[in-house]
Amino acid sequence: MQLPMPCNVHIVDSDRHPTERHFVMRKTNEWIDAVVEAGEPPHGTQSIRRAFLVLRVVSSSRDAGLGLNDIATATGLARPTAHRLLCALIGEGAVEQHPRTQRYIASRFLDISSLRPAASPLLSAAGPYLDQTAEEIGDTLFFTLRAGLETLCVARRFGSYPIQVHVLSVGVRRPLGFSASGIALLASMAERRARDILSKNRAHLRAHGETIDSAFAAVRKARRSGFAFRERGLVVGTRAVSVAFGKGSGEALATLTVAAVARRLPLPRVKSVVARLERCAADIQASLES
Repeated sequence: MQLPMPCNVHIVDSDRHPTERHFVMRKTNEWIDAVVEAGEPPHGTQSIRRAFLVLRVVSSSRDAGLGLNDIATATGLARPTAHRLLCALIGEGAVEQHPRTQRYIASRFLDISSLRPAASPLLSAAGPYLDQTAEEIGDTLFFTLRAGLETLCVARRFGSYPIQVHVLSVGVRRPLGFSASGIALLASMAERRARDILSKNRAHLRAHGETIDSAFAAVRKARRSGFAFRERGLVVGTRAVSVAFGKGSGEALATLTVAAVARRLPLPRVKSVVARLERCAADIQASLES
């Protein structure tokens, strides 16, 4: 069964042959492929994706703003490309530049965080199973899809336990190799393929305090165990466990992840949580195939 690829986008806390390059761009529809096409000017939807990538990075800085070097590093874009996109976004009123610090901030009239993935048959099918699973487990449940070289959170459910982990909101993207869901997705791939993706995400991983080697070590561990487990979650004092499913061309396209305060995910409980997530994944797949 092949899940559809997405096309929209606090405790409580280069060298490819041109024909191959265009085939990959067309097949995967990934914004990151535009990043690794060194020296090729943006065009069409490629340019739009780059612009939204820059917007997401600038918006993440809130009122502090970011310098051009920071933006280029975080996006993986060349400085001239990042600067050209920023100038265009300033011209459209989406980005502002502080006259004294020269740092870029999102326009006060722009709220990119309000953008959410469009509703889809996949989410409609998954909804009841996500509700039931979160209720039974008691902790925060995230439904994430692979979107190119990122993970994209498309659904979040809170459990009944008084302390829930709000580490991720619907619509948030993260580079593959950073979160438990990204590790689980990479673990479903061949080693060479996973390492290649981590290499392309090098700048993004570095911005999150990770390295290719540390991420790949986590991928190997997840491949052996059948699930990804972070003893130290993205928020201090939390843990996360993730199960990948929905294979298309041999690679998983979705994950179910539970994040909780550390005491809620001791090692003995992790296995029972994984079993429940696997059952939820099987129910979602069966619903889509019926």
